[in-house]
Amino acid sequence: MDIGIGLPTTIAGTTGEQVVEWARRADRAGFSSLGTIDRLVYDNYEPLIALAGAAGATERIRLVTSVLLAPLRRSAAMLAKQAASLQKLSNGRLVLGMGIGGREDDFEASGARMDQRGKWLDEALAEMTAIWGGERAIGPDVRDNPPTVILGGGAEAAFRRAAQYGDGWVLGGQPPEGFVEPRDKLRAAFREAGRSERPRALAIGYFSLDDDPESQARATIGDYYGFLGDYAEQIVQYVAKGEDTIRERVRGFEAVECDELILFPSSPDPEQVDKLAAAVL
Repeated sequence: MDIGIGLPTTIAGTTGEQVVEWARRADRAGFSSLGTIDRLVYDNYEPLIALAGAAGATERIRLVTSVLLAPLRRSAAMLAKQAASLQKLSNGRLVLGMGIGGREDDFEASGARMDQRGKWLDEALAEMTAIWGGERAIGPDVRDNPPTVILGGGAEAAFRRAAQYGDGWVLGGQPPEGFVEPRDKLRAAFREAGRSERPRALAIGYFSLDDDPESQARATIGDYYGFLGDYAEQIVQYVAKGEDTIRERVRGFEAVECDELILFPSSPDPEQVDKLAAAVL
């Protein structure tokens, strides 16, 4: 199983210097990917722009949106061009994970229709695939090496989209035992679509190797998910705190045939990169 690390771009107050240094250290340490997650109405960095900054500071590490809330962008052509640009700038390292989103405030701020988000993504995936295939002259030519596409979400439509347009799927913030059923649904969707290859199945999680991991996770991850009310506390409690818990979490996902686990931090301190590398790589 590959092990990636999330950028601290959804931690309020994170500086640009911290993001770039984080990316450099992750690239040197041997992590498989740099991940981002997405939200509009919050003090966080836009994922594709953050990954573009990381691309310039790194050489080999994959750049993953896990996931980008695609319907908030409203223009499939613009998103296709942005993704193709990052694919070219990074020498083919973009993994474009996309989901539909679910926060009303994000949709209100973007002007996108929340009730049409699934339909929009279906149409956007078809349009973006056509653009990357050279059917429309929009953006850099990536016909020989388009962005890798993965989908997020637990609805049946997410697995259908992954099989029709993507290379895999990503689970968001659940324990290993919650990975098995959707993994099997993903594989079944690929078989039903006539695809013989095994799809990549990824997962994301959270960790803290801070001096006071409980307080740190509550201050950052708890704040980010505060809109979920009492459920935010459950997310805080599920953060892997300390080396032993992190290693146990990694072993749990390895046991359920996860292809890549991307661990997101509770702190923007780049020292967390080195500490996580020492624990799991």
